[in-house]
Amino acid sequence: MAIDVAPARRSDVKTLARVLGRAFHDDPVMMWMVPNGARRAKALPRIFAAMTRHHFLANDAVEIASTAGAVGAAALWDPPGRWKQTAIEELRMLPAFLLAMGSEGRRGQVVSELMKRHHPEEPHWYLAVIGSDPGVRGTGFGQALMASRLDRCDAEGAPAYLESTKESNVPYYLRFGFEVTGELTVPDGGPTMWQMWRSPR
Repeated sequence: MAIDVAPARRSDVKTLARVLGRAFHDDPVMMWMVPNGARRAKALPRIFAAMTRHHFLANDAVEIASTAGAVGAAALWDPPGRWKQTAIEELRMLPAFLLAMGSEGRRGQVVSELMKRHHPEEPHWYLAVIGSDPGVRGTGFGQALMASRLDRCDAEGAPAYLESTKESNVPYYLRFGFEVTGELTVPDGGPTMWQMWRSPR
């Protein structure tokens, strides 16, 4: 069946957050942040919903990929110059983060601060999050989302940036023209993230 890519609406937030929660359940960074699997399954949809609702939707750069009306994947982008969350956005997200993370909230802060310190200064589109439901992984949902936004990057002559939290995903992003520019290792025995940059075509 055809995969449709469309901008997400506020009414899509809960659905896309559940999809992203399932997509990132086995992600090394998320596993480090919330080690308990049952708690992580509840925490991640809350985190992704808060991020989408209070930051990403305002940028008009959230896309969902669906087939027959069922959402299979989602991507959260920031346009050039807009990747930093405002103080108001952070305040609005805080209750959901505290509920989701509890005493492990400090770990999330460590990861966030590490990424912020090493974020590129040059204006770019930032792919903060992309994920497919495990049930449809490998069937083209992620590829459809990548192509949609990267086509726009190329039309605007804008570079793109992401951090891959899985080494096994690095070759996937290389296929789209990204190149590894650095590695970030989370302190206190945390995992490694791969910084990747894509020049416009």
